[in-house]
Amino acid sequence: MAPAFFDKLLSLIGNSNDPEADKKKRIRLLAKEISRNKYSKFFNLKSGEIDGSMGKVFFDMYKICSNAQVLLVSIGKSAQLKQIIVETFFDKQLLEIRDRLMPEAIEEQAKTNTDIKALGKSLSSDFTVLSAAMDAAMIANIDRCYDIILTLAQFAAFDFYVVLKKFDSKIPERNFTYQPKFAPVRGEYLKNEFKDFLDVSFGLDPDQDWKRALAALKHFKNDVDVVVPEQWHKLLVLLREIKRSGIIELIIRYIEQKPDWINKPKLIDEHIAESYMESKRVEIKASIDKLLNAKKNAQVYALAKTIFGTTDIDRVKYYTEKASEMYIKKNFEGFIYSGAINYLKAFILDYYKKEIRELYDLLLVRGQWTNNEMARKTSEHHNILMEISDKLVAFDESMGDSGDNGSRLKNAIVKADRDKSQARYVSTILSTVNNNALELINKSALSLIVVGKSLKALFDDLQKQKRELLVNWKELEVVSENTLDDRISAAYKKIYYFIQLAQAYTNSSSVEKTSEE
Repeated sequence: MAPAFFDKLLSLIGNSNDPEADKKKRIRLLAKEISRNKYSKFFNLKSGEIDGSMGKVFFDMYKICSNAQVLLVSIGKSAQLKQIIVETFFDKQLLEIRDRLMPEAIEEQAKTNTDIKALGKSLSSDFTVLSAAMDAAMIANIDRCYDIILTLAQFAAFDFYVVLKKFDSKIPERNFTYQPKFAPVRGEYLKNEFKDFLDVSFGLDPDQDWKRALAALKHFKNDVDVVVPEQWHKLLVLLREIKRSGIIELIIRYIEQKPDWINKPKLIDEHIAESYMESKRVEIKASIDKLLNAKKNAQVYALAKTIFGTTDIDRVKYYTEKASEMYIKKNFEGFIYSGAINYLKAFILDYYKKEIRELYDLLLVRGQWTNNEMARKTSEHHNILMEISDKLVAFDESMGDSGDNGSRLKNAIVKADRDKSQARYVSTILSTVNNNALELINKSALSLIVVGKSLKALFDDLQKQKRELLVNWKELEVVSENTLDDRISAAYKKIYYFIQLAQAYTNSSSVEKTSEE
């Protein structure tokens, strides 16, 4: 009797040195825990089957989520939804600011406020108020709202239909007039689906701010409820009870005979509030840049028409806006000053080297100046402009396929997509080329300013009864084909307008305005 008694005692106590015996004991305890669980009816311990009553629970959830399953496909990619969620947290003042910062509203404001810089300051002030209102608490609430919406979408995307087909093979998809008959299912046939269900349902909690979240989704879906709020709340309460009971985890452990198995789902943790502000900042800047460009283009158009009589100027062959497009498409800066170089080349080669040079050959070569310093300085900058005319031609040629810069760019851009070093090389070349273009523009503008001021001084001298700058004005007037004051005035004005044209392209502080007419 004694040996049998001790064997029985040992079997009850268990052998700490026998892992398999310890596992069997824990599985027995697991079975007891399931049998005592509130939802023990979901699982038949003897047969290892999931009861049809659990199929009914999944069917009820499926009915509640079926519309959301369709309506919320790919919502994580929707910028509109993110914007709607952020703006549901705005009060009346912030909504008014939001409205003023919309691109369409900025365009309307620009119609009455033609001072674009002043408009920019006003918009910046509005943005500062909006940014200050987006404190840490609001940002956290916005991000949390987005997270629970994504959790809803994730839950709705769960393949309820696959689960239900295992309970009733005849059940049709999204046909809720059909009366299903849920038969028991072998546990191993559903364990993977149960694990997925635990993952997608993990972040759902009835105590979260579903009122705001569902309102945002309704607005996003043009006043259509993605779920019926009352039904959704009941589902959330049921889910909470099931999760607290731990019945699904217990069933999985028992089916797999793994008493230590633990589900490790992850909460969705996205951040949209700060990115909203950044996108708003970029949007405002783009709107202001658009207005400034429109203003610049209108100014350029008017000045080009005044200077050349047309805006159809095509004097560069390689450093062009069209050639620049291939670099811009690949996110390089392109040929920044192509428009300015085009007009500069046309002005220097087609006008300055002809009409103004003829005028200065008369004034500087044959003129007898009383102010030798002015004559020397004017002559010096006149010669600089003559040199620049050759440099402009050489610069443009260097951008051709056989030119130094053009050939290097052509070879490097082909490899830039797959070779970062070549991409950096392209950026370096473009930066150098654009700096060279800007230097040509600024040098030309500075020399034109000097020449223009001299022309203005000569014109003013011609209007005096006692002329002082040239002692032989009368002699020069005789040999000039047209009246000197008309020729000088026309030359000065064209230079004046061209300086404005250069400024419109460069906004350079080194390009000073000539004196007013």
